[in-house]
This record gives sequence, C-alpha cells and structure tokens, in this order.
Amino acid sequence: MDTIAAHGPGLGVAPLCRALDVPRATLYRVRHREQNPAQSRPRPKPARALSADERREVLDVLHEPRFVDQPPAQVYAALLDEERYLCSERTMYRILDAEGEVRERRNQLEHPPYAKPELLATGPNEVWSWDITKLKGPVTWTYFYLYVILDIFSRYTVGWMVAACESAALARRLIAESCAKQEIVREQLTLHADRGSSMRSKCVAQLLGDLGVTKTHSRPHVSNDNPFSESQFKTLKYRPEFPACFGCIQDARAFCVDFFAWYNTQHHHSALGWLTPEDIH
Repeated sequence: MDTIAAHGPGLGVAPLCRALDVPRATLYRVRHREQNPAQSRPRPKPARALSADERREVLDVLHEPRFVDQPPAQVYAALLDEERYLCSERTMYRILDAEGEVRERRNQLEHPPYAKPELLATGPNEVWSWDITKLKGPVTWTYFYLYVILDIFSRYTVGWMVAACESAALARRLIAESCAKQEIVREQLTLHADRGSSMRSKCVAQLLGDLGVTKTHSRPHVSNDNPFSESQFKTLKYRPEFPACFGCIQDARAFCVDFFAWYNTQHHHSALGWLTPEDIH
C-alpha cells in the first residue's frame, strides 16, 4: 500500500493496482481508514456468537477421549447421531484454531530421523564401488556390458571387463580376480553396488562371504546412492572419441583399454586435488 500511495504524478492507480495484483477497493478502504481513524470501529460481536462458557464446553467435548483423535467433521456427525448440537463444524475449527490445536489430531507413528547413507574411506582398498553400464552395439537393441570396479578413495579402476551379457557368474569372476590382484585380506574391504540382479545375486554374495568382504547396496528406488561409478561412466561416455556405437565386442574392449589407462594414469581428477588416481592409489 505504501508503494501505491507514493506513486509518481505520471502513474495512475489502476495500472499500479493491476501490476501489484491489489484490488482498488482494498486500496481505497485502507486509505479511508488511515485518513479517518475516528470512523474506524471494531467489528461488532454477532448476537448468536458463543459465550466464553459455551466455547469452553465445545473445547471440553473435543478433548474427550472418544473425540481427541477425531477431526471436527467426525465429532460433529457423532454428536448429531446423539441428537446433540453444540455449534457448527466451522465453529469447532475456529475454537481449535484459537487454542493453537489445528493440526493432525490422530495418533501417528513418528519415524526417527534417517540419515542418508554415505560411503566413506580413509585409504585405498577400503571401499570399492562397482556397476555395469551398456555400450551400444552395431545393431539396434544390441549392447555390450561394461563391468567396472572403482576404489572410491583414489578413484582408481581396480578391475573392468566387457562382456556380451550381464551375468552374475562373470561379476563373481571379476570381483575375485580384482581382490586377488589388490591382495585384499579378510575384513578389509567393503563393496558397494546398486540393487541390480547381478549385484544382489546369490553367487556374488557367497563369494563376498568367502572373501570376508562386506557388501552394501543403494536404497530402493534411489538413483544417486552409487555416485562414484555413475560419475566415472559419465566421464567415459562424454569423451570426444567415444563412438556412437561399437562395431564388435573387440572394438569395445580396445576402446576401454585406452580409456582406463588414461583414466588411471593421466586423468587429473577434480575430487583428488587434480592428482591422478594412480598417484593416490
């Protein structure tokens, strides 16, 4: 209102009210009240308004054990069944609002605060992340499958494989070979993955149990609980030389040989203070 009242001589009330989405009647009413404070009178109390005792009676009824968890609409209907009328449903809401009780009245389970799971590692070979991504083949709807195991501390690719299909047996072999190459001992490593069928397969779980490796999984229907592998896949597929499709599985493997050699030894990673994964690993 102050903005409208202080408009310049070249501006009219109507365009200003339209620009500020303020009805002109509201503006004139506020101006009249400010210019004639003696004529401003408080709104009179309706003759049929509830007295203080009647309001207290309504509040006591709403606080009864049988009604304490019920919304006013349910209370109103139940009282009418008993041929008892205290006030309207809207008045019940007004009385509750005056007491600061307009909220969910039913008893509900309060869930404890849930912290988002976070992968933490203080050194190499403490936590690995692994995932599978598709590489387009020469024909529509044909793919090659790239398996990658990544150390989240150093971002070093400790193992990878390109296969013609997604298989839990192939994943088991890659994990076993990577653990042997990195000389992983029992209770040293945690392996994180999403909730794909290969990741949750029984043969992979048995292998991890035999190796003494702890396994963790992303939350159901949450796509960003495995960010390290997803970030590396984006780096892979956004390389200038990444092709639209691969002619054969040998082409895909040859490309990945060059990529992972570059990624591990030459790629200056922003999350590593611009060092390479090999430097940290």
